[in-house]
Amino acid sequence: MPKYRRTDRAHDELRPVVLTTDVLIHPEGSAECAFGNTRVLCTATVEEGAPPFADERGEGWVTAEYAMLPRATNTRGSRKQNSRAKEISRLVGRALRQAVDLPSLRGHTVTVDCDVLQADGGTRTAAVTGGWVALALALRGLIQAGRVPPEALGEPLAAVSVGLLDGQCLLDLPYEEDSRADVDLNVAMTASGELVELQGTAEGASFDRTQLDQMLDLAAKGISELVALQRAALGQVADGEAEPQEVRA
Repeated sequence: MPKYRRTDRAHDELRPVVLTTDVLIHPEGSAECAFGNTRVLCTATVEEGAPPFADERGEGWVTAEYAMLPRATNTRGSRKQNSRAKEISRLVGRALRQAVDLPSLRGHTVTVDCDVLQADGGTRTAAVTGGWVALALALRGLIQAGRVPPEALGEPLAAVSVGLLDGQCLLDLPYEEDSRADVDLNVAMTASGELVELQGTAEGASFDRTQLDQMLDLAAKGISELVALQRAALGQVADGEAEPQEVRA
């Protein structure tokens, strides 16, 4: 097979993925998600009450905030949330709300904070993937305490990047590939294969429907592998104490 990447990774292969749960002692749910050199710390905070618009509908609420540490990249950035961070915050929040039955969460708000510790491409997809684990841990605690019904937590949800580089579809692009890609597409999808979010841009050249389908198929493969890791991480937590638990792929 022709070699399209500068590493030995196949075109349809994820970077090494590590999911670590219960990394912090204070949040109701916490997880660190690493896609290769990209590392994102995700925490879920449960608070009583919901925003008025959700309360009027008899629903709870899930929201998210995304930010990068000043030296998450090769130069120091500001701690202030810029327009990019706000846009990604909205993306993560929209995605995670699809994994929750909001009426069952009535009277509660869960805020998922996603802080990029180190960036090497795919930070938003790692935020969604790790954010769901942190959210699931927080909701599991509410369910076990009898504060919300079991149906409050829906099926797993993950996200991954795909792209076109030199005419080849690639899965899970690091920065070195993402910065040169002709097409960059971020996909969030449920465990059952339902699409939640698509963000695609022709940065170097336009793409056709066939190429889009190929990229979506590649994303579905990667997300199915990520969901298996999410389930394994939560399974380890269920079997043990509230100690850091790590699963790798």
